[in-house]
Amino acid sequence: MSAMSCFSVKLNDGHFMPTLGFGTSAPSKVPKSKVEEAIKTAIDVGYRHIDSAYAYLNEEEIGKAIQEKIADGIVKRDDIFYTSKLWGTFFRPKLVQTGLELSLKKLQQSYVDLFLIHSPLALKPGEEIVPKDARGKFIFDTVPFCTTWEALEKCKEAGLAKSIGVANFNIKQLEMILNKPGLKYKPVCNQVECHPYLNQRKLLDFCKSKNIVLVAYAALGSDPEKDWVKKNNPVLLEDPVLNAIAAKHQRTPAQVALRYQLQRGVVVLAKSFTEKRIQENFQVFDFQLTPEDMETLDGLNRNMSYFDDTYFAGYPDDPSSDDY
Repeated sequence: MSAMSCFSVKLNDGHFMPTLGFGTSAPSKVPKSKVEEAIKTAIDVGYRHIDSAYAYLNEEEIGKAIQEKIADGIVKRDDIFYTSKLWGTFFRPKLVQTGLELSLKKLQQSYVDLFLIHSPLALKPGEEIVPKDARGKFIFDTVPFCTTWEALEKCKEAGLAKSIGVANFNIKQLEMILNKPGLKYKPVCNQVECHPYLNQRKLLDFCKSKNIVLVAYAALGSDPEKDWVKKNNPVLLEDPVLNAIAAKHQRTPAQVALRYQLQRGVVVLAKSFTEKRIQENFQVFDFQLTPEDMETLDGLNRNMSYFDDTYFAGYPDDPSSDDY
């Protein structure tokens, strides 16, 4: 039995998702070869849940790393839980399967374990990842995400994705899918920014009530060198309260931030391209935060997002336009 199989959550469609995942979104300055090496290290350390997306532009390298580890006999394909995401330029129902197949080709895989709508925002179809007009504003498309969801259901039925879910959806948007006439499969998860400064309590409670798993990205904060990240936010891992709890448990602040999510029933993505931190971030199953620690960490919430949502200003389904 792998180290990871003991620590999984059952999804509402019967499949299992490891509760700790390895995130792969990176600033453009990070060489793709570094992502490939990080995946190999993560698999060696014990990670079995790998999260990426078409828009991260690294699925080819991830596919190579996974194939190498399969060839080496370290893992079988069934041991890996791989997530990809449908980008906004593929929202039109006839393009959804094409978007997934492009990812599968890069990955050298026949299916993904989880396929998410990356965000509720539809973008103009085409080769450009981020279509913009002459003023530098995003060019949106007018595709209701409920029709996109129906195309994801077909991908699941075709065996191209074992499970399907969403990312960056607020409560109102989740309800639109859940209340959709003719719904075949409800989302198994909603992947959102979530950390002690933005703990998503209301959204977490809603998701739990609907048997939808909340998956946390940016659980350790986010790199300001990414184009879409605000530049002057406080650094989560330097927070004195977080550091004091870490010192008490003789752990790193990152380990405490990850453990916090696990104890809330949140599946959490850890991301690093440094071997030492990749190893450290995996060591979160052998200690427990006290109820007082959890309450203190809850108290750090300031509803502060690391992500610059002004990119999506004016879009009717902008998730930031409504209370999560």
